[in-house]
Amino acid sequence: MEHVYIRTTAQGEPAVVVRGGREWQLAVEPVRWFERIPWWEERRRMPRGAGRVDIEVLQVQVRLGNNVRSALATWELVRDGSGGGWCLRGEGAVAA
Repeated sequence: MEHVYIRTTAQGEPAVVVRGGREWQLAVEPVRWFERIPWWEERRRMPRGAGRVDIEVLQVQVRLGNNVRSALATWELVRDGSGGGWCLRGEGAVAA
């Protein structure tokens, strides 16, 4: 998965996604949910010290820069558990 950076507002809400050195403005409020990590598919036991079994996901609709005529792209962003950053998931990682 491709790593991206999210810039937030003063209130801590996502405002801009930086991907490949380009800024993508959020067009609408993101949708947030949590998913269960399927640790059992890779290991027989839950990893020691891993108290977290859910990952945070944001679905965002973004447009390139401040251009209101720019086409909207819908991406799913998954919080990277190791460093707290974000990764682009799914077809959005290939498109745009």
